[in-house]
Amino acid sequence: MNTDTQFADLGISQNVLKALERKGFRHPTSIQQQVISLLMEARQDLIGRAPTGTGKTAAFGIPIIELLSEQETHVQVLILVPVRELALQVAEELNSLKGHKSLRVYPIYGGQPMEKQLRQLQQGVDIVVGTPGRIIDHLNRGSLDLSGVEFVVLDEVDEMLAMGFIEDVENILSRTSAFRTTLLFSATVPPEIRAVARKYMKDYRIISADSGKVTVELTEQVYYEVVAEDKLEALCRLIEMAGDFYGLIFCRTRSEVDRVAVQLTERGYRAEALHGDMAQPQREKILNTFKLRGLDILVATDVAARGIDIFNLSHVINYSLPQDPDSYVHRIGRTGRAGREGTAVTLVTPEERRRWAYIQKMNRTRIPKRRLPGVKDILAAKTERIKRDIVTTLSGDLEERFMRLAKELLQENPPEPLLAAVLQSVYRETLDARNYQPLQGNRATSGGSMRLFVARGKKDGFTKRKLVQFILSRVAIEDHKIDRVQVFDSYSFITVPHAEGARILENFRRATRGKRPLVEVARPGETRRPFTRKAGSF
Repeated sequence: MNTDTQFADLGISQNVLKALERKGFRHPTSIQQQVISLLMEARQDLIGRAPTGTGKTAAFGIPIIELLSEQETHVQVLILVPVRELALQVAEELNSLKGHKSLRVYPIYGGQPMEKQLRQLQQGVDIVVGTPGRIIDHLNRGSLDLSGVEFVVLDEVDEMLAMGFIEDVENILSRTSAFRTTLLFSATVPPEIRAVARKYMKDYRIISADSGKVTVELTEQVYYEVVAEDKLEALCRLIEMAGDFYGLIFCRTRSEVDRVAVQLTERGYRAEALHGDMAQPQREKILNTFKLRGLDILVATDVAARGIDIFNLSHVINYSLPQDPDSYVHRIGRTGRAGREGTAVTLVTPEERRRWAYIQKMNRTRIPKRRLPGVKDILAAKTERIKRDIVTTLSGDLEERFMRLAKELLQENPPEPLLAAVLQSVYRETLDARNYQPLQGNRATSGGSMRLFVARGKKDGFTKRKLVQFILSRVAIEDHKIDRVQVFDSYSFITVPHAEGARILENFRRATRGKRPLVEVARPGETRRPFTRKAGSF
């Protein structure tokens, strides 16, 4: 495969090239280059050995889109897939690739209302993406006619074989046009698949995508199950445990990217957002800063991360679950490059267990589940890093001015308390357990606490101590019961026992800032809140 080849070199129309450009694709993968080149020259039956993550949907989708007519009224293409999640994924991908070409793509699978499918088929469909069982249902009803199909694509054939669909596949193939072009894609090609090929395919060629496969052998893959409210806290704990963290955080939407980037910055991390709303000069500036380690964290969408070529990432974290198995492989393939080990972490909510299991199944991997580090674990890891850093500095050249200062202090003070005082002065905030929020998913450990939002912050001259004093000036409670104090520019958070929280809320019940309460219960997992001060407000 020529790695310098671009999609523009493959005879693709400007319409599809623009669609590819919007998706951030310029260079085809191995399977894409081979299949597109072959089908654009001649309609050739083929078997593509294409593991998940090699871009096979675009490989067959692009030439099919280019070769289909917009004037036909019958079904021109049938794409068979083993499960409904893949049917939805393939249909979505084809719709994103077709550009302005008026081709009707429709997914058909079990679990979707039959009436809706019957209505859509009656109105007309060019490309049907379906699961074997539901396709046979429509064939038996007479609501689907495959006698005029020009292309039949069998995707994930080895998976259909493992699920016992091979007889259904043969039944469907026997009811399609004899003049069709048949494309079969599978990660492996066992004898059973070769038997189907010999029976239903004509002079087929076998194309391998091995040379273009995204490799993840050097990537450690783990996942953590967290409730949605704990995602940010979980992310921060993982960053803290890593120490020298240098990675990509993947989110699903642009708004989520912005939100997470701001939240990380608020917590003191060197983080930036990267998404499609940004102008190219701004994007290039952020990427260059990240490459030069002026940033430790880049929060991005899948599309924005296309083309990022950085080889020494320590982590890729799926803050939001990838949409499909291919996206997962593309994301985590950014670690473990150039002989360096990397870690791929996925945060999974309880509601996402089924989709996460599907992603693992399609990628033929079992990813271990881990327990989120506790506050004690993080502080222990930080303490070890502090000790290592001090010993490393000790073994190097020490500046004379600090040696003189040390001698003066040692003449007047005992060594151990003196060193403890220095460590406390430098690292007290770093090793403060109150920097970490309790996990909402484990409320039993929170001691019946309540988290409150206070609409005052640094711009009002507040520090942690001044905020506590402000609360105590209005409510008679013991100061040690005000915990986990966080002060941002325009607002703050505190955590207090429920009884004291109720008293604070009652005392501030009529106090407002603008139209908002001055003190209110924080939303679960909230770490920041947009706040605009109004002139003359409290």
